[in-house]
Amino acid sequence: MNIREQLKKSHFARSAYYSFTSLRDFFLFDLVGFGKNIGLFLSDYLEYKNQLLKNNEAIKIDSIYPQLKDKVPTTPLDPIYFYQDTWAAKKIFDLNPEHHFDVGSSAKTIGLISQFVPTTMVDIRPLELKLDNLYFKEGTILSLPFENETIKSISSLCVVEHIGLGRYGDPIDVYGSEKAVRELIRVTVSGGIILFSVPVGLTNKVFFNAHRVFKREYLLNLFSNCNLIEEKYILERQFSSTFIDTDKFQIGLFMFKKK
Repeated sequence: MNIREQLKKSHFARSAYYSFTSLRDFFLFDLVGFGKNIGLFLSDYLEYKNQLLKNNEAIKIDSIYPQLKDKVPTTPLDPIYFYQDTWAAKKIFDLNPEHHFDVGSSAKTIGLISQFVPTTMVDIRPLELKLDNLYFKEGTILSLPFENETIKSISSLCVVEHIGLGRYGDPIDVYGSEKAVRELIRVTVSGGIILFSVPVGLTNKVFFNAHRVFKREYLLNLFSNCNLIEEKYILERQFSSTFIDTDKFQIGLFMFKKK
């Protein structure tokens, strides 16, 4: 039996593997990679100094400030956030609501969206930066600070799967995700749009205290009083319009319209 099969069948093996991958950055040191990058840095430094000497330039190096992780062959990107955030931004731009609301998504993405559509961002952690057209309301997705059926356009991207697991300082709640979905629906007007994303897999799973994975049918049932307008899926670097039948979980992007 190979390691992959052992991980599938053994709760202890899976937990040990995920715990190791989470903690390794705190304890491991890549000596080979460090040596290679130091060598590249020193080579560049000597070349820069030689060019100064050759041209009798008076430019001085004020300080040495090594950046040892940036020499990579391709543009560093997280495919999940790249596909997800561009998808959501296009939807919001096309809908062009008078005001958009977001709960807990990437502040950088919401900041960009706010420059085209006035946007209110809701989060449990205060936003310390100010930006025209971007408004902030401190609050929790478990009890959103809005009246019933008052919002026409709302998003929550890669947020709900974390609720109730304590990862971001929220209280432990085994039904946190379900309660969060109910809150998103509660504050949305009939005919209003909800842009939503979570990990989706073949079965419901909990990876404590990282995130949950939802079976597609279970998730759609949570939104039973909404019409599904569009769904997309991100699996590693693939961006698909249909759920991919695989034991790997993927990120599902959903556009719902409240009935």
